[in-house]
Amino acid sequence: MRILVAEAIAAEGLERLRRDHDVDERTDLQPGELLATIPDYDALVVRSQVRVDAELIGAASRLLVIGRAGVGVDNVDLDAATRAGITVVNAPTGNTIAAAEHTLALLFGLARRIAAADASVRRGEWRRSDFTGLELRGKTLGIIGLGKIGQAVAERARALEMTILGVDPYVTPEQAALRGIQLVDMDALLGASDVVTVHVPLSRATRHLIGRKAIARMKPGALILNVARGGIVDEAAVIDGLRDGRLGGVALDVFEAEPPTASPLLDAPNTLLTPHLGASTAEAQVLVAEEIAEQVLDVLAGRSARYAVNAPLLTPETAQAIGPYLPLAETLGRFFAQFCRTGVQTLTIEIAGEPSAYDASPITAAALRGILETSTTERVNLVNAAALAKARGITVIERKTPEAGQFAALVTLSGEAGGIATTVAGTVALGEARLTRLNDYWLDMAPVGTMLITRHHDQPGTVGRIGLVLGDADVNISAMHLARSAPREDALMILALDDDVPPAVEEAIRSHPSVVDLWMIRLGGER
Repeated sequence: MRILVAEAIAAEGLERLRRDHDVDERTDLQPGELLATIPDYDALVVRSQVRVDAELIGAASRLLVIGRAGVGVDNVDLDAATRAGITVVNAPTGNTIAAAEHTLALLFGLARRIAAADASVRRGEWRRSDFTGLELRGKTLGIIGLGKIGQAVAERARALEMTILGVDPYVTPEQAALRGIQLVDMDALLGASDVVTVHVPLSRATRHLIGRKAIARMKPGALILNVARGGIVDEAAVIDGLRDGRLGGVALDVFEAEPPTASPLLDAPNTLLTPHLGASTAEAQVLVAEEIAEQVLDVLAGRSARYAVNAPLLTPETAQAIGPYLPLAETLGRFFAQFCRTGVQTLTIEIAGEPSAYDASPITAAALRGILETSTTERVNLVNAAALAKARGITVIERKTPEAGQFAALVTLSGEAGGIATTVAGTVALGEARLTRLNDYWLDMAPVGTMLITRHHDQPGTVGRIGLVLGDADVNISAMHLARSAPREDALMILALDDDVPPAVEEAIRSHPSVVDLWMIRLGGER
């Protein structure tokens, strides 16, 4: 496959990509050139400067994956990528230590006024009294966002003998306490902290999170640090806070507009400004490049990427546990869509037994993919399956239960269309998908590319006559299953075929007096 690297990454990452695929490193493309070039590529790797917007994504007819070499993905239109079925991956751990250490570097620099003192000495001055600093021991550090970087900052701040407060809606007090962090609400953190540092993504909820109201609640003389994303800190508000003495200092590595060439921050007092250096260490550049390369390669190989931004995140343990059930769920989805014949408004997906102990959202997405692929020309994959189902008015209900009866695991799809209920279920046995239920009939059969199903009157000779019709047309039967509700009543016959059935042969079977209904199921090859 072809990979376009549109912004520079470390050589180690490029080398890893080139082992498996063709890689073009073109870091000088203008937006119009990138738009004209992108249809030729299966993967795109960017950093923070290239805007991957809806127009670019719309032109990327082959694109399977967008790799963002770094943490934030605000330069990628996630909604457009999801609708297009493009997986977006990032590299969230490679720069963790670099960002944490830079946060502390800014803290030390601000507390001891390092940059201003250095500039004074270079001017030939020796004004020691102008640069009296602060000791960090005993001070309170408030960390907003306790992800990997926030936690790394906390671990290092503990060595400075600082008291650490934290805010994060996804972290429990017990988890925070294990890292020496007291979990509090935002008002308590702002009111008690001598230093406030932010480590959250930029979103509608976090834009200008540190603004005038937040600054008004902070301790007089408090310091603010931002090594996360520009826009989380309201620059106009902090400038006013610095000039009126409310704030003791502000250190920023990221800005609302980069570079901040015309920003009043450049002339504001007690500031320390760096040009987006949070991830700029030699070690971090290599780690990020290698991490994003592995993510891109995973997606191109059809594997679940560990750090997919717009797809279910799977731990290695979860991926191993549910991996065998993804092809099964997709096969059941394809089977269900053809067996049901018409679309359902409500689809219930029940995951029973062993996989119910894990995140089952990828199994649900795989089933939806199978269903939707039979009714749309749009590319359908695990990324956009849920969005496409919603757009088609399908309500999806997911149920999990540890009880799977006689099976170790069972995946069941059920729904109603036109007043007729349809149920299809299957399991995995010895690594092979098996059909176990069609409506009220239980069976044990491997699904294959072409299957013929009849519902017919249970009369002597019916099965033989259907077999003769297929034999005369040189259609070979590889497996057969018969099920019936009671003797001489309706029966269900499922035939696995080596060959497709010509329309005339299908019609001949359908017109037989004993045949009540007939389905041709085409799964596109053995599963």
